[in-house]
Amino acid sequence: MATAKTLQPRIISSFLGNNSIRSTQPLPHLFRFDLGRRHVSMQLSRTFSGLTNLLFNTRNADEVVDGKRKRLKPGNVSPRRPVPAHITKPPYVESFNVPGISSGLEIHDENGVESMRASGRLAARVREYAGTLVKPGVTTDEIDEAVHNMIIENGAYPSPLGYGGFPKSVCTSVNECICHGIPDSRPLEDGDIINIDVTVYLNGYHGDTSATFFCGDVDEKARKLVQVTKESLDKAISICGPGVEYKKIGKIIHDHADKHKYGVVRQFVGHGIGRVFHADPVVLHFRNNEAGRMVLNQTFTIEPMLTIGSRKPVMWDDNWTVVTEDASLSAQFEHTILITKDGAEILTDC
Repeated sequence: MATAKTLQPRIISSFLGNNSIRSTQPLPHLFRFDLGRRHVSMQLSRTFSGLTNLLFNTRNADEVVDGKRKRLKPGNVSPRRPVPAHITKPPYVESFNVPGISSGLEIHDENGVESMRASGRLAARVREYAGTLVKPGVTTDEIDEAVHNMIIENGAYPSPLGYGGFPKSVCTSVNECICHGIPDSRPLEDGDIINIDVTVYLNGYHGDTSATFFCGDVDEKARKLVQVTKESLDKAISICGPGVEYKKIGKIIHDHADKHKYGVVRQFVGHGIGRVFHADPVVLHFRNNEAGRMVLNQTFTIEPMLTIGSRKPVMWDDNWTVVTEDASLSAQFEHTILITKDGAEILTDC
């Protein structure tokens, strides 16, 4: 589950970063800054600009994109699913405050490494199971229910549930949704693509992963985007290891996207993960000059988001769902990796 890049250097939010929404209002009127918590919250939502009004007013609700698919629009969200009392919950649950990002790297001892492997394995199994449910007519709420139940049955907690008020146990991002889509009553349609982003909290450690799946007969344009996005993640992981600069991740992803003329979303980033859901390092998926090198026994996510058209995001008024401004398709893949003496171990692989 991605966090968002900075509005100012080193200010991190779980919602949205800089240059994402255009508005006639001064920046301080749109965002509330809390430097102490390294957190940015949004003051306004869907009525930011003429653009968002154009995207979401009634006249354009059923607008057809690319001559065949309709723009995504919100469905009905079912009540929050209960979690049994015996399941250990992360500290942020029941608080509607977004924790932000934790400072400092978490370097794991042997027990921590094994705990991260266990949470990663479970997250990967849940992700792959969720992918088998992707069929025309299935709602994303039904996928959420299945994911929720599988995580609970394995003694873990679904990390997104209650994180900053997020109401569901998994993120389901369909077609032009870049990330953080809330599962709802919308049935999947033939030709859709859907990213399913799973995070589990098992024995005090988070494992985070996502993949983009095909629903029915998906056209070649969408298939290529998904393939290239997966390739960009694989290429990034392949260069990781102790002492490697984090910025090399962004370069290799950006270079591969450029080769295929795809946009790279800049506002959402990979992150350190372990006992804390979102922590240092901040992993940028585009070319950058940020300092920092990988350290043995640290864990973090890499989760590139590529787009066919505009890479600029627009947020819905649920303060979570983020879509491309031109309704062009977006795809994402994510793994949690462990830095080892030989390179990187993918903890969320099956």
